[in-house]
Amino acid sequence: MRSPIARICVAVALGTAAGLVTSAPHSQDLEPRLYANAPVGMNFAIAGYGLAQGDVAVDPTLRLENANIDVRSAVVAYAHSFSAWGRSAKFDVIGAHSSLSGRADFAGATQTRAVRGWGDPRLRVSINFHGAPALGLREIGSYRQSLIGGASLTVWAPLGQYDESKLINIGTHRWSAKPEIGLSKALGPWIVELIAAAQLYADNDDFFGNRTREQDPIYSVQAGGIRIFSSGAWLALSATYFTGGRTTVDGVRGQDLQENSRIGLTFSMPVTRHNSLKLYANTGVSTRAGSDFDVVGLAWQYRWGGGL
Repeated sequence: MRSPIARICVAVALGTAAGLVTSAPHSQDLEPRLYANAPVGMNFAIAGYGLAQGDVAVDPTLRLENANIDVRSAVVAYAHSFSAWGRSAKFDVIGAHSSLSGRADFAGATQTRAVRGWGDPRLRVSINFHGAPALGLREIGSYRQSLIGGASLTVWAPLGQYDESKLINIGTHRWSAKPEIGLSKALGPWIVELIAAAQLYADNDDFFGNRTREQDPIYSVQAGGIRIFSSGAWLALSATYFTGGRTTVDGVRGQDLQENSRIGLTFSMPVTRHNSLKLYANTGVSTRAGSDFDVVGLAWQYRWGGGL
């Protein structure tokens, strides 16, 4: 019979991998528990559905006015936890098939769009370099989190749906990468987190009329508090602020510097030994350019391996 602490550790691992599923744009993810210590050798299969509605939920750097766009996404993901130099680490890949519809004003003209397709796939590697040794399922039952320090690198590949004759697409037609560093501190039944990241973008050389679009990095900071319950369920309140992302199209500098903030709520609970459910929602708080949209979604996860 597994101890209550072991059950909580397993449930947290379940909820952590379920955090892969999100409908927010790249630099605006509100993803709690990324740097939790998961038992090595676990595999996670995740399926979810999310709805984003408002001002450009796919690419927040487009300078649109009066935007009303719906993006409905079916998400699939896989994650695997492993040991890297004796520290806990994870690899994950996520893909989303989306249906986008809506209208917006751009440069004085109304643009309408209805399209379905795959978005850019996301791959990520994360490692906890402090406070989270690589442990098996049996060993993690006696593990007590104090301070965890971790880092990750996420890469988006330009493989999603894209039509250069259209302004609004599901894919972005460019590579992007997001290095990130995070701290996670346990305080009794609470965990507080602080994460800093920078999103870097390659050029899109086939942007809306065969133009070249460049973009400055977007810098972000995320803070949150997570309440862990004895059943293994947890509830997280997270907030993020990001700035940067100003674009240049064919040498013309855009007036689209972002200085935005968002807030979100996430609830994760174990359902059975192998399954967990996550519900999440987030919304814009303050917006200078893009990002004024709402997100709701759910994800179901199945876990196997690692001695379970």
